[in-house]
Amino acid sequence: MRFVINLAALAAALALQTTLTNYVQQTAALDFVLVMVVSLALTSGPTTGVLAGSVAGLVQDALSSGVVGIGALAKTVVGFAVGRVGTQFIVTAPLPRFVVFLAATLVHAALFMGLYVLLGLRSFPAPYGAVGGQAVGNAVVGVIGFQIWEWLPGFLARRRQRRPGRR
Repeated sequence: MRFVINLAALAAALALQTTLTNYVQQTAALDFVLVMVVSLALTSGPTTGVLAGSVAGLVQDALSSGVVGIGALAKTVVGFAVGRVGTQFIVTAPLPRFVVFLAATLVHAALFMGLYVLLGLRSFPAPYGAVGGQAVGNAVVGVIGFQIWEWLPGFLARRRQRRPGRR
């Protein structure tokens, strides 16, 4: 059951990323798929992080115009690393989660751009501002998403208790 939920979450992130990118150019600064991979890796460990990064990265690469596999490799490495961090350290407060999302985005960007430059496929002149903005944006979205995900079950339970005569 958890596998199906994780797969649905990745599909929703992919749909949100592709849909919003078509309508608003500013969402290119956010990577909802990476945020979901990091979230799944934090909550479920390195194995889930590797699988989520591989699957989501390959699908995202196939939908983009870049080389298939470079984004997947970057997301896979980040998913594994974040999964290990999540099992070794207590990452339950908003500030540590913010730092993990920020660092994961920076590592992902370094791997992604580094592989493109290393293979001589593309150059990225001075991407520091864009990568920094994406890192902060992903961290904010990730922390808010985590807070909502933790708050939602309690909210639904309280809502069910307030309704008289319903089960």
